[in-house]
Amino acid sequence: MQINSNFDGGNIRCLKCDDPSDIQLEIENDNNSDFYQWFYFRLTGAEGQDCQIKFANASGVAYLDGWKDYQAVASYDREFWFRVPTSYQDGVLQIDHMPEYQSVYYAYFAPYSTERLADFVGWAIGDPKVQLNTLGKTLDGQDLDQLIIGRPEEGKKKIWVHARQHPGETMGSWWMEGFLHRLLDEDEALSRQLLDKAVFYVVPNMNPDGSRRGHLRTNAAGANLNREWLEPTMERSPEVYLVREQMHKIGVNFCLDVHGDEGLPYNFIAGAEGVPKWNERLADLHGRFGESMMKVNPDFQMKFGYPADEPGKANMTICTNYIAETFECPSITLEMPFKDTNDTPQPLQGWSPERCVKLGASAIDALYEIIDDL
Repeated sequence: MQINSNFDGGNIRCLKCDDPSDIQLEIENDNNSDFYQWFYFRLTGAEGQDCQIKFANASGVAYLDGWKDYQAVASYDREFWFRVPTSYQDGVLQIDHMPEYQSVYYAYFAPYSTERLADFVGWAIGDPKVQLNTLGKTLDGQDLDQLIIGRPEEGKKKIWVHARQHPGETMGSWWMEGFLHRLLDEDEALSRQLLDKAVFYVVPNMNPDGSRRGHLRTNAAGANLNREWLEPTMERSPEVYLVREQMHKIGVNFCLDVHGDEGLPYNFIAGAEGVPKWNERLADLHGRFGESMMKVNPDFQMKFGYPADEPGKANMTICTNYIAETFECPSITLEMPFKDTNDTPQPLQGWSPERCVKLGASAIDALYEIIDDL
């Protein structure tokens, strides 16, 4: 048997793999950071054997609640990802699985590779409505790509959407596929209407370096990008610096920041209730966006989520808060689970890439609901 994670997005350290009933692993930290929880690796040579895969350092992860009722994902072809029996006890996370083939991949959630992103961007820019704007370079020298969708004209609303500030939250990339496929669908009447009224500024992956390195939460320098919005620098957080500069140049009427949550088994949104400029108008638009999502997609709900910040108590380093206060506009964080959804479970796959895609498409309805009032 062999364990390997030396590939795009891979993360694991193998301590012992000579006995299928006692495979011992550790998850690697993000670079220059204490964060860790994302794992992604390949097991070969274990076909037909009952494997017990044990993560020895599971008690020290960033979000210990993430292991409650959690089931890891596995795949033979890296296309279809299914859940495998997983338990957490006495500080050890354990996967129990008998591989059917000579090669199997395991991950914290279905990965989304750099190559798939490149293919997706290539597909998008084939549409005449899309312009590619490479904002600059990351610390590892990767391009930070932005897709500008629609023709900028006076009076049009400016809609900003981005995902993967936290690279291990790969559900954000799958969500983007659903969102952009529907937005660019010539036969979709709501999308045509939205593009008559707005221009979309989309960053499909805010953290290419962390994504390729197999990080949970940070970029190459160990910066948590969603805590860099107040004072980003090119030396520490160029991804935020470059996007923020564009926002100040162009303006923002609405921002959606797409994430994943380790602990909560729900899809939900969080707002900027704690910023000084929060008001009834912003509250109404936030609520209407969420209610529309809930109507068109039962996988989304509004009952469970994060507690709202008290007035004036918002952390202004967070994207949603910084943008709502700076541009006096609705700014929303969308969260998806690493687990299954409690209210609408699908045990074979749990919350999956396919369901992320559908949720992304649902955001078109929600934006259409509020576009005229932005």
